[in-house]
Amino acid sequence: MSAMKDVYIDKVVVHMGVGESGERLVKAEDLVKQITGQKPVRTIAKRTQPAFGIRKGAPIGCKVTLRRENAEKFITTALGIVERQLAPSQFDRTGNVSFGIEEHTDFPGMSYDPTIGIYGMDINVVLEHKGVRIARRSVERRKLPEAQRVSKEEAIVFMRERYQVEV
Repeated sequence: MSAMKDVYIDKVVVHMGVGESGERLVKAEDLVKQITGQKPVRTIAKRTQPAFGIRKGAPIGCKVTLRRENAEKFITTALGIVERQLAPSQFDRTGNVSFGIEEHTDFPGMSYDPTIGIYGMDINVVLEHKGVRIARRSVERRKLPEAQRVSKEEAIVFMRERYQVEV
């Protein structure tokens, strides 16, 4: 197999949505920082949802992007929490994997605190082949060939081989 066809983890995005700003959002940011070791960025509502009391432009969550060794370590820990089981529906056609963790207390070193409560999080893993830079560079940008994109099947094989995940 060509070195350009090797699949690797480009990034891991950890997202915690709380639906409101204020005290709950600050607590969520602190938890994400504790779990990942990086400072989170606030996410903003794209549209107004009156039923949920959300206004466009209001901060409603936080996220962290992990790369390289940090991403590898986090994925190993997170997959251990979900017992290394993923459904085929959690893989999209471009090779990304998404899954959720219902309680932050499942992470090592985290315990339940009644003043904080329980928060869940979404984890998105972006898988790529080498050579994707041609689609992102500012000079001579090109469309990424279909053969250079990670397929759903390749993503499943990668997760099985690398992390012993059952699909």
